[in-house]
Amino acid sequence: MKAFQKKSSVSSGPVSFRAALKKDLKKNSFAYLLIVPVLLWYLVFCYAPMWGILLSFKDYKPLLGFAGSKWVGLKHFQDFLSGPYFFRTIKNTLMLNVWGLAFGFTSPILLALLLNEVKSMKFKKVVQTITYMPHFISLIVICGMIHIFTQSGGILTQLVNMITGTEHASLLGYSNMFRPIYTFSGIWQNIGWDSIIYLSAMSSIDPGLYEAAEIDGAGRLRKMWHVTLPQIRPTIIILFIFAVGGLMASGHEKIILLYNPLTYDTADVIASYVYRRGLQEASYSFATAVGLISSVVNFLLLWITNKISKKYSEISIF
Repeated sequence: MKAFQKKSSVSSGPVSFRAALKKDLKKNSFAYLLIVPVLLWYLVFCYAPMWGILLSFKDYKPLLGFAGSKWVGLKHFQDFLSGPYFFRTIKNTLMLNVWGLAFGFTSPILLALLLNEVKSMKFKKVVQTITYMPHFISLIVICGMIHIFTQSGGILTQLVNMITGTEHASLLGYSNMFRPIYTFSGIWQNIGWDSIIYLSAMSSIDPGLYEAAEIDGAGRLRKMWHVTLPQIRPTIIILFIFAVGGLMASGHEKIILLYNPLTYDTADVIASYVYRRGLQEASYSFATAVGLISSVVNFLLLWITNKISKKYSEISIF
């Protein structure tokens, strides 16, 4: 009798789960229906094209098609790793993203900390509006503005001439100027928008913590350091993990719109190199191989950073 009861209880588990799932589907059918377009989008545009990584192992010719193209194995990987542009593209990609981490990642945090201390809501809204607006300007327009301001006689060019005491032509023609222009124009465009998530995290901080700090005699700077920053630390760490995971990726659209052969030695990154080889020179297999290397390295960086964060701060994304 006991064995029969045990057997019936075990067999009723899946049945009850299926019944509960069926009931939930009926109850929330509209919510599940809303998920379908999202799943289809990911399947069609994210997962289905992944078969294309096989191109990196073939000498793909459009006229021969995928099946008719010759299998070459790791040839394209070896060509890139031993090629003349390997170290240049890797170095430039890392340097641009390190500049982004050093200045672009920290700037929204500083802005959010300062805005959090502003008592005048009117002034706060004005500052937020001014800093948010550049985010909604088209990248094409942004790059056009950069070209105008950095051309010979442009505002930024005149400012640099005044500071350095030397005459410059278009600043985008100097390789040592590309990284500062790329990085700080990105900060100007995104600092306000990127600070929203930090301001949101700060809004959930218990006001009692600030009151306790004031009773202990803490000023604004001490409250920022000992109350605000520790409370938003999980948000900072999660975003930092994602930022490090993208060290081998760069916004190639902006780079392509700004760089030129004079600045290749500092501006040519993996993404722009893939663009030139893949689209301009029709080396589809080689470009796919380079892109695959970049994706694998990005994943490894993400995984390593996440493991380190989980070990020392118990904060991770998976």
